[in-house]
Amino acid sequence: MARDTVDSTPIESVAELAATLAEGCKPADKFRIGTEHEKFGFYVADRSPIPYHGDKGVRAVLEGMEKILGWDRIEDAGNIIGLADPKGGGAISIEPGGQFELSGAPLDNLHLTCREANAHLAHVRQVADPLGIGFLGVGMTPNWRRDEVPVMPKSRYEIMARYMPKVGSLGLDMMFRTSTIQVNLDFSSEADMVQKMRVGLALQPLATAIFANSPFTEGKPNGFKSFRGHIWTDTDADRTGDMPFAFEDGFGFERYVEWAIDVPMYFVKRGDRYFDATDTTFRQFMNGALEGKVPDARPNVGDWNNHLSTLFPDVRLKKYIEMRGADGGPWRRICALPALWVGLLYDQGVLDQAWQLVKDWTVEERAALRAEVPKTALQTPFRNGTLLDVAREVVALSKEGLKRRARMSDGDLDERVHLAPVEEGLAAGMCPADVLLKRYNGSWNGDLDNLFREYAY
Repeated sequence: MARDTVDSTPIESVAELAATLAEGCKPADKFRIGTEHEKFGFYVADRSPIPYHGDKGVRAVLEGMEKILGWDRIEDAGNIIGLADPKGGGAISIEPGGQFELSGAPLDNLHLTCREANAHLAHVRQVADPLGIGFLGVGMTPNWRRDEVPVMPKSRYEIMARYMPKVGSLGLDMMFRTSTIQVNLDFSSEADMVQKMRVGLALQPLATAIFANSPFTEGKPNGFKSFRGHIWTDTDADRTGDMPFAFEDGFGFERYVEWAIDVPMYFVKRGDRYFDATDTTFRQFMNGALEGKVPDARPNVGDWNNHLSTLFPDVRLKKYIEMRGADGGPWRRICALPALWVGLLYDQGVLDQAWQLVKDWTVEERAALRAEVPKTALQTPFRNGTLLDVAREVVALSKEGLKRRARMSDGDLDERVHLAPVEEGLAAGMCPADVLLKRYNGSWNGDLDNLFREYAY
């Protein structure tokens, strides 16, 4: 999750809020790729989750990374909760259940993205190996009960954990037992943002299917390919979903703002203190609802940026666009997820083709995909075939987009090389969860210790 910001510039109108999003517009030659990935830390000896405190806990890993990287320390109430790269713009943070996240720097091409991920994982192993700690990339903890997962000492998470059970049955599982790979991408104009948001929202269930990697809960198959995807269907209807209004005429920065300001807030941050604001929407905040309840009770740019970071639609708009549908996965998939979306969205001709593919999909069809894909992934029926058929067409488009970008590696390969694990899966008609289930029912003989042994970074 995002680092909470402080910017005391007053903000009073929908137009001003929309203008903050429009500040993200940039020329296409300045487009960048920001990749985020989360992973679960565990003790190699017994596959148990690692707590925050102690000389072999999350704090120790963060402090070890601080020594290696020299990045700036981020603290909450005296506890180290992350690191920020003062030069490149990347950051390391911890999620509610100790999921260890790299929020990558904005980079020019996928080769640099993959190099960044590899360097990060090497640094993590350098710190974690002597502590007996490993890290696993899957979409959901495969064997831990929720009450076994440690709670990280971040103030915003305390507020969220109290609020989640009021608005959905699976929000706490989202917080404490899931992990993801995401990519953040740029737009050149409001019209470009709209087209990318619509293509991204329509195809997000497809990304969930391709990267589905959470078929186990508490040591057994859970009946889903992406249980993480299912969790998002019952977390908090106010702030999640596929945003059908994004496909309506007139959608743009202001329409997104109008939706966002009617979502209940989580908190208002003043100095180092977090004030619970879960009974107040941002619109009510703008209208004075927190007067006398928090210091400086008029909203500012920092409040707005923090509120945007607490919205969880399938595609999220800030000064860039976040693709949020994929499960966490092994290291090759960290490079493959951004490759899929960069190929689709960063070449105008391919983006136009992708829009032609999805523009006649109905609200009902998109909703059905979102509901069914967590269970059946690539085998989900769609129109006259399955989602596997659509996936092969979409990945072919993405490959064409990456070819046209012609960003070459030191080995003189273009970015299509990073789509290889996706192509391999589609050739076999299998998502990662299908492979895991096959091994669970075969050579693993139902023993998920093998997952930790074979899939740890």
